[in-house]
Amino acid sequence: MIKPFHKFYYALLATLLLSSCDKGFEAINTNPDASSTISPDFVFTKAQYDAVGNVITGLQGTMQYSTSYNDVAGWGAKYIFNQGTAPYTVFSNAYPNEINEIEEVIRALQKDASLVNKLAIARIWRVFCYSRVTDLYGDIPYTQAAQGYTNSLFKPAYDPQQAIYADLLSELEKAIGSFDATRSTFGAADLLYGGDITKWKKFGYSLMLRMGMRMTKPDIASAETWTKKAIAGGVIMDDADLAKITYLASGQVINQNPLAYWMLNSDYIKADGNSNPEGGKYHETFINYLKKTSDPRLPVLSVVYVNGKASTDVSIQKGMSASIPNTKPADFVTYSEPNQNTLLKLSAPMIVISNAEMDFLLAEAALRGWYTGATAAALYALGIRAGMRQWALYGNDGVISSSAIETYATAQALVTNATMAKQMEQIHTQFWVSLFPNSQETFLNWRRTGYPALVPNNYVGNITNGQIFRRMLYPALEENLNTENYRTAVTRQGENTFLTHIWLDK
Repeated sequence: MIKPFHKFYYALLATLLLSSCDKGFEAINTNPDASSTISPDFVFTKAQYDAVGNVITGLQGTMQYSTSYNDVAGWGAKYIFNQGTAPYTVFSNAYPNEINEIEEVIRALQKDASLVNKLAIARIWRVFCYSRVTDLYGDIPYTQAAQGYTNSLFKPAYDPQQAIYADLLSELEKAIGSFDATRSTFGAADLLYGGDITKWKKFGYSLMLRMGMRMTKPDIASAETWTKKAIAGGVIMDDADLAKITYLASGQVINQNPLAYWMLNSDYIKADGNSNPEGGKYHETFINYLKKTSDPRLPVLSVVYVNGKASTDVSIQKGMSASIPNTKPADFVTYSEPNQNTLLKLSAPMIVISNAEMDFLLAEAALRGWYTGATAAALYALGIRAGMRQWALYGNDGVISSSAIETYATAQALVTNATMAKQMEQIHTQFWVSLFPNSQETFLNWRRTGYPALVPNNYVGNITNGQIFRRMLYPALEENLNTENYRTAVTRQGENTFLTHIWLDK
């Protein structure tokens, strides 16, 4: 009789203890400083910061703007990759940050029809965010992405890039068409345009032009269709409409220019030309081109340290070879590096889409017969001028005189009696110079056009057989944690290597 009673007693005691432990459990495990509902304005601002700052800095080397004697730091210029996470960066950062954030913003805004303008802007930014990821990697999670919190979908399928592009462009067109001038919009929460609907329409059509031209290799018919739609809608043509985020010189890191912050902290913080921890300097290809063409941007961008002081003297600017082995050269201090008063300012802007970029793409469209509003030569010249004027955004040290701009534009005029290939080379070589330091965009444009005609670096031990990258790599975590969908994507697209040609590159 005793043993059954003991069993009953212990069971009752356990029940009472569990009941007691459960009391107040929800309150104890609720963060009093967190909100169960988002503020779309605040999260939209964060999505803008995160998207613009999410870049693969190693592409500075791939596009032969910069290099390093250090094999690990100089992987982009030497095609050496045996450690680190650099090629995964955009993919790894995009989904938990800007993509998740913009999807949450859209879900919140969809609940109120009066917020149609905010929703339209968020949808355009969503296209921008996804396009940057698929442009670098090819097939990516899209239709099932960012549903972990809402639908417990933690292993999203990868969509084919062709289908992603078709949907993004359709979504872009619908979003632009949904603006309502009678409704409210973002104010200061919008870092690009302060909620200006007219400028957001131009941004949307400019993104459409960029994406349309991106398709000239795999689908020329669709490229022409979307390019013409973008042109008809009206793209960014004036300095005042240029899309940029302006940063602060101090405060939280997120408020500081992310590229300048990276360059300073990886190499140039001491500003003596010699104490560069990662061994970075400008690449000889870039500096040689600027010197060869007497480009007035050279002293704006570049300095050489002489007796510990920065000099913009054009005659002593010198780029470093990417073939220097993994040892600091004795003359390291004599090589050019970024100007502290322009590129390395934490308050410098990050340009998202410029009128210079649009001018060069329109020049190509004119060459192809897709645009008749101006000649290719005129548009190309506009691009050169806009690309030089934009350095004034960096402060007084970035201002280039009108006379210097005109002299250069005249000397570099488009040779209109040359072959289309030669004219394409002129246009997109200037694209490469004028969009610096946006190496991600120039990489994608180089992959499409083949210009500028960069000479690959067959560095000892490289993993691409001396060939320039064609794409970036899916993160190892995808292979380990989303295995089935990862393998399906790789089977469809090709091996997860730097040289696999994605749909846009075929």
